[in-house]
This record gives sequence, C-alpha cells and structure tokens, in this order.
Amino acid sequence: MARAATAAAPRALRLLGAALLLLLLVPAGRRAAGAPVVAELRCQCLQTLQGIHLKNIQNVKVTPSGPHCAQTEVIATLKNGQEVCLNPEAPMVKKIINKMLNKGSTN
Repeated sequence: MARAATAAAPRALRLLGAALLLLLLVPAGRRAAGAPVVAELRCQCLQTLQGIHLKNIQNVKVTPSGPHCAQTEVIATLKNGQEVCLNPEAPMVKKIINKMLNKGSTN
C-alpha cells in the first residue's frame, strides 16, 4: 500500500508541473487586433488598425523607423488604458496624428 502511494506522488508532481507550464504558456488575456507587443529590439506592432475614433484616444506615440524596426510605428493609448497600433500610412491615422500634434501645440 505504501508503495502505491510512493508511486503516485511523482505522477502527481508531473501533472502539477505540466499544469503550471500550461498556465505560463497560455496568454493572460485576449489581445485585441492592433495591440502592441512589448519588445525592445524589434517592432512593437505586429498588426495595425486603419483608424480609430479620435474621441477614444488619450495619447499618440510615433516611433520612427530605425535599427529596432524598419517601419514607422504609431501607438495610440486609448482613454481606457489600452494601447493599439495604427497604420501610419492610413489617411485617417495621418489626420489623427495631425490633430494630436495641433492639440499639443495649442496648450
């Protein structure tokens, strides 16, 4: 009987280890389309949105191309705290950038 309990203990530890590994591999939450990926030495935006309504935007950060990324990246912080990547070539995004720059220069 003691031998069966001893054999079950390593099996339970393996199952626990596998469950913990699975929890680490599964993302903590759903990532919205256009959401930035945090990384220092590569592009942050894997997907971009063509635009978003200006009233939802709190701040816009434009990162020019460089050794970390070949393309210009536009990351908008929304009023709910979420960050989304915008396509810098989209006409709507260009308008948003101009409005945000003008808003900042009038204050």
